[in-house]
Amino acid sequence: MIPPRCELVLTEVTLPGGRVADLSISDGIVVHTGSPCPSDQLISCRGLTVLPGAIDMHVHMRGRVQSGKEDWKSGSMSAIAGGVTMVVDQPNTIPPLITEETFRERISEAARDSVCSYAINGGVLARTDLAALWGAGAMAFGEIFAAPSSYGESLDAPALKASLATIGRLGGLATIHAEEAMPGSPSDLATHNRLRGPAGETRAVNRIAGWQHHCHIHFCHLSTASAVAAAGSASVEVTPHHLYLSYEQAGETDTSCKVNPPLRTETERRRLWSVWERIDVIASDHAPHTMQEKSVPFPDAPSGIPGVETMLPLLVASLVKGDIDRTTLIAKTSWRPSEILGIPKAGYSPGDRADFALFGSQCTSITAETLHSRAGWTPFEGHPAVFPDMVIQSGKIAYDSGDFYPASPRWYPGRGYIGGGPT
Repeated sequence: MIPPRCELVLTEVTLPGGRVADLSISDGIVVHTGSPCPSDQLISCRGLTVLPGAIDMHVHMRGRVQSGKEDWKSGSMSAIAGGVTMVVDQPNTIPPLITEETFRERISEAARDSVCSYAINGGVLARTDLAALWGAGAMAFGEIFAAPSSYGESLDAPALKASLATIGRLGGLATIHAEEAMPGSPSDLATHNRLRGPAGETRAVNRIAGWQHHCHIHFCHLSTASAVAAAGSASVEVTPHHLYLSYEQAGETDTSCKVNPPLRTETERRRLWSVWERIDVIASDHAPHTMQEKSVPFPDAPSGIPGVETMLPLLVASLVKGDIDRTTLIAKTSWRPSEILGIPKAGYSPGDRADFALFGSQCTSITAETLHSRAGWTPFEGHPAVFPDMVIQSGKIAYDSGDFYPASPRWYPGRGYIGGGPT
């Protein structure tokens, strides 16, 4: 039923099919698409690209002893300023989220400080009580490491298969960091790429995809077209840094570009774009470290880069350029993540979540000094991007022309949630 008055109307919104309509919003949802309902607040969207708020399925919000890198407030401000209205936090924190107690503490930390909506995954080690995490509200399990990474302890094949079977019995989703790591310490980006090579990633994906009868599998941050092709029916996630950066573009020992899986060759990067249609999700793998931590000899530098604020603006720049289309951009950054996670989607139809990012068409160059991450740097310095002019979260203005406003962030627990913690 359409209310006699609504809280907000976005006028002259161009929908994906080309129709222009007004979106009337109340109680955080779209209540009518068409002529506007009476409202005291109208925002003209003429000439703007209005996208559903993005869901970044893969972030590391740090916090606690790692607050110098990032915390929930700075990381979620970065998300909102980039058009991301919900993030899914990964469990390889310090301490890792492998007990119900640490998981609930993480929820409380996010509830206190986050300015965007959020979900939190449960960690998976051989000793983890997965059922307890599922009942406490874990959105999914993982990223589960098939090879070691920064702050991530890997599982061997028997332990991984056993964990997948348990997750399947619970009805959960397993998100997998699939790599093979060869012995050795990389001295530069090319060696890093070789030790965690494309062939090894593809073998790992192919092997784990064969275990899909155990549970629903989602592959995190695949970096090559061959790995995407090996994923079978599993859902596939790719990052902007693997789409837009190659190690050949950087200096040989540029630690700011050290990440797992590694940046690939320029040829591999271009091949990854060739499987754009198969990619389910674009996610940032936002994994900030301070520049001081990165400014060490290459073998000692941690892997990971910040990216939640630049993810959608990089893609919108490609949209403006005509390299990608609006429908697939929306699907990969908002609608498909909602479907995989099992939460209501943001969108233009009555009943949809009223989360939107409003973009102009003016490209700018990314500069670290304008970003909000506590890391204070970006590997995308100088790259073209279109940042949102305004972000709507739950029907309220959360961000407008550089200023933040109180909105209504919420926690989204997973399907196994049985109570306790913020709602």
